[in-house]
Amino acid sequence: MDKILRIDVGAQGGPKATVEPVGDYAGMGGRGMTTMVVYKEVPADCHPLGPENKLVISPGLMSGSAASSSGRLSVGCKSPLTGTIKESNAGGTAAQALGRLGYAAVILEGERQGDDMYKVFIDDQGVKIEKANELKMLPNYELIDKLKPVYGEKVSVISIGTAGEMRFSNSSIAVTDPEFRPTRHCGRGGVGAVMGSKGIKCIVVDASNTKMRQPANPEGFKEANRKFVEGLKQHAVTGQGLPTYGTNVLTNVLNEAGGYPTYNFREGRYKHHQSLSGELQAENMKNREGGQPTHGCHRGCAIQCSGIYTDKDGNYMTKQPEYETVWSHGGNCGIDDLDVVAKLDYLDDNYGVDTIEMGVTIGVAMEAGVIEFGDGEGAINLVHEVGKGTPLGRILGAGAATTARCYGLEHAPVVKGQAMPAYDPRAVKGIGVTYATTTQGADHTAGYAVATNILKVGGDVDPLKPEGQAELSRNLQVATAALDATGYCLFIAFAILDQPETFNAMVDSINQMYGLNMTGDDVVALGQKILKMEREFNKKAGFGPEHDRLPRYFSREPLAPHNVVFDVSNEELDSVYNF
Repeated sequence: MDKILRIDVGAQGGPKATVEPVGDYAGMGGRGMTTMVVYKEVPADCHPLGPENKLVISPGLMSGSAASSSGRLSVGCKSPLTGTIKESNAGGTAAQALGRLGYAAVILEGERQGDDMYKVFIDDQGVKIEKANELKMLPNYELIDKLKPVYGEKVSVISIGTAGEMRFSNSSIAVTDPEFRPTRHCGRGGVGAVMGSKGIKCIVVDASNTKMRQPANPEGFKEANRKFVEGLKQHAVTGQGLPTYGTNVLTNVLNEAGGYPTYNFREGRYKHHQSLSGELQAENMKNREGGQPTHGCHRGCAIQCSGIYTDKDGNYMTKQPEYETVWSHGGNCGIDDLDVVAKLDYLDDNYGVDTIEMGVTIGVAMEAGVIEFGDGEGAINLVHEVGKGTPLGRILGAGAATTARCYGLEHAPVVKGQAMPAYDPRAVKGIGVTYATTTQGADHTAGYAVATNILKVGGDVDPLKPEGQAELSRNLQVATAALDATGYCLFIAFAILDQPETFNAMVDSINQMYGLNMTGDDVVALGQKILKMEREFNKKAGFGPEHDRLPRYFSREPLAPHNVVFDVSNEELDSVYNF
């Protein structure tokens, strides 16, 4: 990947594409690339929807190669939801396609002229940009149906739904999966609104005439990748739990631990958790016609934690909803029906919103009395309000923090304006430190302390005590920033944290791919470099230590059943970036 595609959406006569060498950005991919471009080229004080902001799309360093589980696509910008720097990544097929075509990044920049929407087509012959007003305000699934007869089903599509076009702060960017469905989303931070502000409805990527990227040392790469895959398959989480039950295996685990936020973070356990469990979800997919409980979101993944969810008559409903989605629309809202959750997941994907932010927003609306907790049909109607852009939908589409403000509520479970995911920080204190201090707003993937607090992967730090949580979060945030640059899925972390030989095989795969001699210390240095750029950007945007805090009610209101509050000190929180 040695070139960057820039699309100036403000060029005279319509958006214009230029291709340039990767230059100073050589050696960066995924989150490393998006962060460095935003850090260097975007003024930190700009408006996220203004002409100075840029949307950076980048495959990971290993994407497009034969490296297993390396198909993550990063999207970066200044976030409309948080006002901070933002990176959000997803699986699907686009990262591999861009990698095979040699693009290290696609950058949308400049000031949109007029109200026209455009589509971009990229293949081995170059780049074409066409006016596409016939695609305006199409939800993602209908958009794909329109594109299918034109481009076939073997291309990859990066797109926004109606929420992105309306520039809602909770809008995602969709990526098509191997079945050519828009099910994988760069969900967090409102990145879809930035794509909408640039007037680009979709990017179609056709890599059908290209071959897989070749490593510098083919034999060495083949052997390192073999050992890496072997490690993934022998680990209990990546080799058994995730392929069998998907990420929703965590419902029963977090509920038992008392860290499963219920009724807008009021309680730590949900009495109907069995109705939402990964075990039941897997049974539904196994026993219903057309269902599939073990499935990769992109080709070449050894973990295969995704799936296809159908209704009782065998009709496609959505991809297998992930744990955080089942929680946000399920236990958090008091809804105990997996089919209702699946319907909500489909609508989120179709309109193009983040399932975590949407579910937490509905929970806030329920606390405000807009609808009752447990009202599944009411929740479905609220998502339709968002997708159609009604006055109520525009409030909800702005996210949980805005909705809480509009209804006069203190209980907005957010940090830097972004909703907390499915782990209560009072009962899982390590993830609370990550929520508070990450550069991204509340984001579990930025430093997944649940692994060590609850699953006892990579060590054992008591989730209910404040001691050791800052160090745990620091180490995980550094490692995650580096991992997000490679294109490897975050879930490989379970195996590489527990099994040194699998970590070494991953590092060796990168070395054999690029002809390097990188060590574990170099991986740490890369993660620290990325985080320092992100922190510096946020500082220039007006964020300081006082923003690295949870809402005060998490330190004031005990959570049942352990009756604990979040009690990691501010001094400990401020020590996370001491490196």
